[in-house]
Amino acid sequence: MAETMALRPLAAADLAAAAMLTGSFRWPHRLADWEFMFALGEGVGLDQDGKLVATGMLWRYGADRAALGLVAVASEMQGRGIGRAVMERLLAMAGGRSVTLYATRDGEPLYRSLGFAVIGEARQMQGNVTPSALQALPEGDRLRPSGRSDPAVLHALDRAASGLDRAPLIDALLGAGTTVVLDRNGAPAGFAVQRRFGRGQVIGPVVAPDADGAKALIGHFLNTGPGQFVRIDVTAESGLVDWLAGLGLTDAGEAIHMARGAPPDCPGPARRFALASQAFG
Repeated sequence: MAETMALRPLAAADLAAAAMLTGSFRWPHRLADWEFMFALGEGVGLDQDGKLVATGMLWRYGADRAALGLVAVASEMQGRGIGRAVMERLLAMAGGRSVTLYATRDGEPLYRSLGFAVIGEARQMQGNVTPSALQALPEGDRLRPSGRSDPAVLHALDRAASGLDRAPLIDALLGAGTTVVLDRNGAPAGFAVQRRFGRGQVIGPVVAPDADGAKALIGHFLNTGPGQFVRIDVTAESGLVDWLAGLGLTDAGEAIHMARGAPPDCPGPARRFALASQAFG
């Protein structure tokens, strides 16, 4: 690196500049979104002559896994190996953990060169909500607000669906948003969180035993906020893209799920239908 450039830990004082950097790519992250994500992980930044020109974030999940995201390099600085330098520092911070991320097509070659392989895909569905028919629930199923006794079981459902031990993230999401639980025969079988993010609201994660349960959870939020802007990052295997498109949401593009090391083992039976975010996974 040139002497005028320094790769260093990201600090809370950098977050306004970080939000401006990601905003230059029309990424939706507000300063409040950066603050929320930074509080749960750690990052690196790169300065040129005192100006923040690159970022990257790491979130540790348990003893052996991590997620990377918010890897951004200012347009005028691209093509100089800065993205690789940021990634190499983040991977060093991750130690021996298996690491996942969601990549753009432009970023995929870099991540492949660093040992990542494609393991899946997500679709970013978004738009202004219009009221729709609620998903009928079978006998024995009901939706209810989350309660004080729920966090431990929601941790377990998320772990079964994602293969990741991320109780601190789930707790933070429960505190930041509104959570609905799907009870099946008297026991929690799924849940979904809606919170403020970007241009409006984001729904995720969505964890459910089946697609009908996921539709019921998502439909609850779509019908409680008509007219608001909503984003949902659904997994390709969710089977929900066409359903959401039929409700008026637009497919804003793909995100490529990649892993370096062993992919997460998702034992189920709960399944992940929508991400907490592309950065968190």
